Amino acid sequence: MESYSRRWFLGAGATTVISAAGLTACGSGGGSGSGGDTITALVYGDDAVKVQVKAVNRFNASVAAEKAKGKVKLQKVPGSEYPAKLRTAMGSPNAPDVFFNWGGGSIKAYKDAGRLVDLTDTIASDPVLKSGFLPSVLTAGALNGRNYGIPMRGMQPVILFYNKTLFAEHRLQPPSTWDQLLDINAKLKKAGITPFALGGADIWPELMWLEYLVDRIGGPGIFERVKNGDLAGWGDPAVLKAAETVRQLIDDGAFGKGFNSVSYVNGGAPAVFAKGKAAMHLMGSWEYSTQLGKFPDFARKDLGWCAFPKVDGGAGDIRNVVGNPTNYWSVNARTSNKDAALAFLRDCASEAYAKDLVANGDIPTTSNAEKLLGSSPNPRFATFQYRMVQQAPAFTLSWDQAVDPDISTPMLTEVNKLFVGKSTPAQFVSAVKGLK
Repeated sequence: MESYSRRWFLGAGATTVISAAGLTACGSGGGSGSGGDTITALVYGDDAVKVQVKAVNRFNASVAAEKAKGKVKLQKVPGSEYPAKLRTAMGSPNAPDVFFNWGGGSIKAYKDAGRLVDLTDTIASDPVLKSGFLPSVLTAGALNGRNYGIPMRGMQPVILFYNKTLFAEHRLQPPSTWDQLLDINAKLKKAGITPFALGGADIWPELMWLEYLVDRIGGPGIFERVKNGDLAGWGDPAVLKAAETVRQLIDDGAFGKGFNSVSYVNGGAPAVFAKGKAAMHLMGSWEYSTQLGKFPDFARKDLGWCAFPKVDGGAGDIRNVVGNPTNYWSVNARTSNKDAALAFLRDCASEAYAKDLVANGDIPTTSNAEKLLGSSPNPRFATFQYRMVQQAPAFTLSWDQAVDPDISTPMLTEVNKLFVGKSTPAQFVSAVKGLK
């Protein structure tokens, strides 16, 4: 599976409707479906699962497994089937003890139904878990300030990529402020170059603009309210200002014409960027590996990257990040062997686990990872990405994964209506405030 496909499946997974009522009505079991002291771990079965396979083998042969009197059995589910299979499994007598998820809205129904172990105090009292992960990543997967997951895959922050050759030709510097970005846009349009590539056909690339603008204008606390169920947060003035800013960009030609028919998933937007038809691209960190696979010369020679600029007078720190902090392991409250589950989760903080992630082309979210990045495909990019997340005061989980799954799809619909001009900024705010 190509790197960008991971984001597409994450978005697809976030739209699976899960109801707490459905969870509590489906059988009483929970805990291990394998019998004895073996616990089950349900995982998203893509190419990256080999890291979790090695972790299970390592744990099962360890002293920690012996002390906990339990071993782990990994159950791999094909990516496209994962959200539905997880929902079915969590409502059955054979529910997994540990399961892969996206944090935020993807686990809220399970938390509300009392099906998750609250890991907050466990993390605080365990030196390995407390100091093992970047704080912004641990926080990003939480609900109402409580931790229900342990980071278990690589980070995927959204980054502003730019074409170094085009910037050099037109004597441009990467923008650090919004005014600088607008000035760059004007100069590029005068030269006949579209400022930004945008895969509007997929909608989620449009969402990235709103995520960053709301953060930069109003700070991370605004969406944190929405994520925790306070939909009145959508009424904050920063959301309207962000929507107005997006409309100004579109009306000013920042994304060119016809962006709504360009797809990221089928390679359209990356090609527009790599071929010099657009000078910049706001995209998840997987853009590097996407370009390396499709346009290797462009990736090696021309691809530059920087943080999303600050907005003058805005409350958000330029170091704040949005995107996919990572994926998480959560523990079923009905597990038959909580000690074994927690002991297995501790392996995610180990150097051996981080090395396996780096070997797979991922950037670990562990606090010990920077020294390992020399062996990554592009150490300079890997280090930039790692430090970006390490230094972030806040890391906002992608909205479509952070909200309740039944809100995600209509929210994306409203985002697209804003971008294609079917609703005004005020109508967009009114519509998302009314989502239930």
